[in-house]
Amino acid sequence: MVKLKKYNVFLKLFVIFLTLFFLESCSKQNYQISKIEGKLIPVDSIYGQSTEIENFIKPYREHINNDLDSVLAYCPENLLKSDGKWQSTIGNLMADACVDRGNIVLEKREQKKIDLCLLNYGGIRASLPKGNITARNAYEIMPFENSLVVLALKGTQINEMLSYFISEKKAHPLSGITFTITKDWKAKNIMIQGQPFDENKTYYVATNDYLANGGDKMNFFKTSTQKFDLDYKLRDIFIDYFKEVDTIPVKKDLRIIQDK
Repeated sequence: MVKLKKYNVFLKLFVIFLTLFFLESCSKQNYQISKIEGKLIPVDSIYGQSTEIENFIKPYREHINNDLDSVLAYCPENLLKSDGKWQSTIGNLMADACVDRGNIVLEKREQKKIDLCLLNYGGIRASLPKGNITARNAYEIMPFENSLVVLALKGTQINEMLSYFISEKKAHPLSGITFTITKDWKAKNIMIQGQPFDENKTYYVATNDYLANGGDKMNFFKTSTQKFDLDYKLRDIFIDYFKEVDTIPVKKDLRIIQDK
């Protein structure tokens, strides 16, 4: 009986030891990264000519190419970003498309209409060639993920916008507004949607999300009184617009006149 008692004491101590050991092992450990290693694996002829890789990629490539190369519309002439000092044919097209397609969403969601649109010259990344137009052309014009935003601007902010436009001396895409640049570089004869500009009115201006946040120093957008994110990518706007019009209109109307 004595030996058994000693054995039981030893067993209890052993169980307590194991319990403490496992509790310590399961306690939270603080790990820190001491070193990060990496290496470049070139995709050379060994990998590039792999039949297995090519067979895996091929159906995806063919599907994407079929979508990108499907004809959406016809363009009667080349539309360029450099064919005018204050406005361009492709800039007019882009801004008009944003107003046209953006209104569909804004009217349905907010029961409001876009008054004008301002985009940036640097955001035009390609011309639109004469001939059949595909989704690939839309990706080339707008390769970024920018989406359309509508901002409510007061008359003072519209004046700031026009001052910015004139000082930039670039053909920023513009739609819904016309004006004359005076000899002392100010805007006059301002018309918005065919009506005289009213400084006491609030106007709804479409632009992209980058500019809406003050991109390209368009800080006047940051002081808007309302903001509506349409969650509509500009690239998708152009694709939908191309599908709708069939033959792309070439807009050469004078939106900006400069006094001589």
